[in-house]
Amino acid sequence: MVSPMKPLHEMGVAELGRALGAKSVSSTELSQHLLARVTAAQALGAFLHVDAETALAAAAAADARRAAGETGALLGVPLAHKDIFVTADMPTTAGSKILAGYRSPFDATVVARLNAAGTVSLGKLNCDEFAMGSANENSAYGPAHNPWDLSRVPGGSSGGSATAVAARLVPAATGTDTGGSIRQPASFTGITGIKPTYGVCSRYGMIAFASSLDQAGPMARSAEDCALLLSAMSGFDERDATSVQQPAQDFHAQMLAAREGATAAQPLKGLRIGLPKEFFPAALSADVNGAVRQGLAELEKLGATLVDVSLPRTELAIPVYYIIAPAEASSNLSRFDGVKFGHRAAQFDDLLDMYKKTRAEGFGPEVKRRIMIGSYVLSHGYYDAYYLQAQKLRRMIADDFQQAFTQCDLIAGPVAPTVAWKAGEGADDPVKAYLADIFTLPGSLAGLPGMSVPVGFGEGGMPVGLQLIGNYFKEGQLLHAAHALQQASDWHLQAPAGI
Repeated sequence: MVSPMKPLHEMGVAELGRALGAKSVSSTELSQHLLARVTAAQALGAFLHVDAETALAAAAAADARRAAGETGALLGVPLAHKDIFVTADMPTTAGSKILAGYRSPFDATVVARLNAAGTVSLGKLNCDEFAMGSANENSAYGPAHNPWDLSRVPGGSSGGSATAVAARLVPAATGTDTGGSIRQPASFTGITGIKPTYGVCSRYGMIAFASSLDQAGPMARSAEDCALLLSAMSGFDERDATSVQQPAQDFHAQMLAAREGATAAQPLKGLRIGLPKEFFPAALSADVNGAVRQGLAELEKLGATLVDVSLPRTELAIPVYYIIAPAEASSNLSRFDGVKFGHRAAQFDDLLDMYKKTRAEGFGPEVKRRIMIGSYVLSHGYYDAYYLQAQKLRRMIADDFQQAFTQCDLIAGPVAPTVAWKAGEGADDPVKAYLADIFTLPGSLAGLPGMSVPVGFGEGGMPVGLQLIGNYFKEGQLLHAAHALQQASDWHLQAPAGI
């Protein structure tokens, strides 16, 4: 076969789809190439499980489908799944000892839909235990490392996904975002990631952390790659009670759709981008501010207009989130008791003792912390004072966004207050890590779509992401703006040294 113009691992999803369609490479060759890279990069800690045999069988099946005349942008494209999605052919641990060795009898809907589109899964990716964390240091199986600087965190909880894409081990990966777990690691590792509107992607088979917040999304090199993946992943699922009943969307077509009045030089002409003053506080690090402003200036060149808006309850998002999310986690994680599946304590006196020892042995410290917080705020005498008040404030935070959207089409700002920090820095102060989510939590609480787009580099040469937030079901508009930015810049094409 004729080799593509550049190394296979440097090609994104869209490029690989075109190469596969042109028969310039086979899915089997591509999968073998990437599996070799995964094996050589085990020290990064990105993968928790690799199944070469199953992957190559899927690749051969994709090649056979193409040989039979089938086409598809994702047919034969390799990827990997965050280990929060259950898979029938590979173990699923959610980064926890309590699920060590667990094999699901079925695939999560997101996995099944990507399989149907012909993608080839190389394995399962590291994550913070039960998606609880901002650094991928809470995994029971060791941390993932940031390929831009191995002494720094890749972000979390989808840190393994971010690391795998940034290190060119896979062109794309699935992630989940409860309070920023797609956007923050995407920012920290210089890739593109989108959290769609709550309910756009099915939660069926996605191990639950906080059911009213959890949402699946793609992580890849570019907005175009994310659009292709999101089109396949999304859609109504009757098995998920929170799934939105709307027709399947072609987000790639929406991304490419021209704006009314736009020109080739100014594809974003007429687009109003709101800048909340609360997203640019004095405490925002200068390097992040500089990179974000650089990205905003580029959006202006492309025709967008920047307008000042306000999200006055932004600072309340942290206490609101860290009441609601642990409350839901304490309920969701009660199913892990050693009875039906997962870890069970070897020695116990009675049923209650078995529950206690199983959970004490199986859960890590951050998960235990959040279960205790959640149990506390839901307990008699505190429910009204904490949980109920948090839900009222959540509605007010959502209302703030709707007020802002009367003045703008999209909202922009930083993803995180700083670039990726050194590994271990937040170990003794979990609140510090919680505070780092200040810019991603408001959109999650409101259920809005948001994404991280690379816009340069900060301290230590570490990547910085621009956060774009849209109104409900405006993923196409988000992707269009990000794609226009990426057509005019090359920040998203930068790779760590030695990759």
